Amino acid sequence: DNCRTPSGVSYMIENREIMMRMFPELFQSLKIEPVENYPEILLNTLKSLTPKNCSKKRNIVILTPGPLNSAYYEHSFLADMMGVELVQGSDLYVDQGITYMKTTRGREKVDIIYRRIDDNFIDPITFDRNSCIGVPGLFDSYKSGNVNICSAPGSGIADDKAIYTYMPEIIKFYLGEEPILENIKTWRCGEKKDLEYVVKNLKNLVVKEVHGSGGYGMLIGSHATNKQISHFKTKIKNNPSNYIAQPIISLSSVPIFNKKSLSPRHVDLRPFCLVGSNSVNLVNGALTRVALKEGSLVVNSSQGGGVKDTWVMTE
Repeated sequence: DNCRTPSGVSYMIENREIMMRMFPELFQSLKIEPVENYPEILLNTLKSLTPKNCSKKRNIVILTPGPLNSAYYEHSFLADMMGVELVQGSDLYVDQGITYMKTTRGREKVDIIYRRIDDNFIDPITFDRNSCIGVPGLFDSYKSGNVNICSAPGSGIADDKAIYTYMPEIIKFYLGEEPILENIKTWRCGEKKDLEYVVKNLKNLVVKEVHGSGGYGMLIGSHATNKQISHFKTKIKNNPSNYIAQPIISLSSVPIFNKKSLSPRHVDLRPFCLVGSNSVNLVNGALTRVALKEGSLVVNSSQGGGVKDTWVMTE
């Protein structure tokens, strides 16, 4: 799961727009659920998360690290589509527990911040003091109920791949139910027996950093050289709790056109779910990421992956 700063929704929307331009007859003849209403759903979700001490205007902003961030286009795109301000940390300040935005008309109180920066950088007073992209005092303003931060600070615990291994127990404890879908078998390298198994079977496993993202910091044993496996084995032994391992699962495949003919490539599906104060909205579409290199299991855009439009059909 990606709960802190989930990205990719702009690709989903732009892909659909391109497909509708190229194949209008398909969308006229088939009942395909729209995805272009995502910004509206997101805006309504944010409006439902008003803080305790909210102004009448319900002022919403998107907090971005800035134009050097790889997802800056998406931040700008969503701000434009929702009709809200796109701000950086330097555009905001906290005065007596209230969060304000600097404008040419003077300061304006901010009620809801859709943040696209990681927890550690939100507030240099509370978290990383070296952060240049956060807002000093913002976390205290949040705790006082004067501003809401979405996604909530701390929600990134769900991003931790080690947490995934506890999901069956979490479901049983909090819901009193058995999981409908079973987890992929996962070994926690921080546990002695699991570590022993992983070290002996690296050739048949995929190993990931628990905090890793973007396809970095991982080993796909079947695609690795003996030297790479030996190097990774040392890394795991030096910091076992930083890694989990899973069997190598063959991803589904879809056809792509490789300039000469159609050929299969591996894909994965990233759905988007918006959780408000009293509603849960699963978007009628998704980001389907595709590995453009033949045989590759890495679909991340940062590793050269592509995307495909995803259709949810109306009954």
